[in-house]
Amino acid sequence: MPQGQPQTVPDDGLTTRQRRNRPITAVHTGPGKGKSTAAFGMALRGWNQGFDIGVFQFVKSAKWKVGEEEVFRRLGQLHEQTGEGGAVEWHKMGSGWSWTRSSSGEDAQERHAADALEGWREIQRRLADERHDLYVLDEFTYPMKWGWVDVDEVCATLAGRPGKQHVVITGRDADERLFEVCTLVTEMTKVKHPMDDGQKGQRGIEW
Repeated sequence: MPQGQPQTVPDDGLTTRQRRNRPITAVHTGPGKGKSTAAFGMALRGWNQGFDIGVFQFVKSAKWKVGEEEVFRRLGQLHEQTGEGGAVEWHKMGSGWSWTRSSSGEDAQERHAADALEGWREIQRRLADERHDLYVLDEFTYPMKWGWVDVDEVCATLAGRPGKQHVVITGRDADERLFEVCTLVTEMTKVKHPMDDGQKGQRGIEW
């Protein structure tokens, strides 16, 4: 794909503009570092173009301080105050989705599974309503891998979503069935990492 130009142009009856403006379904997977970082980079570009951004984190603890979250919340505030960029919503499963609360009687595993499924149900509702322009489903591969969310249902929902809504899914061990409905699949492969030499994550790099 030299200089951003496709090597072949399909005979699909679409104009260059129509083909260019089709919604992207992306998966960032693999054992290497940078899956979420790349997704947030796409969201940052989208925000700059005025996209409405929705971020849904499925695994990270609510207690973890994620640098990108603070930045995007400030960008959302900037949009509200000045109209610059786009609107931003950021939701964490670990802090309890804003639209629901799990039953306190459930054990931890059942609660996590129920919360993950309810997060996916809310995303389905938002896709049907065309709520956001770009969705980041961070670490969403894990609820599918663990059987909390049905992979075939996810694929059907993504393939049939209306309008021009971009979706980016991150996480290791992505199910290959996702690849069939994706237009962009990237596998992050580790070649070398500071942790190999016993170095812990550091401020400004990992968070």
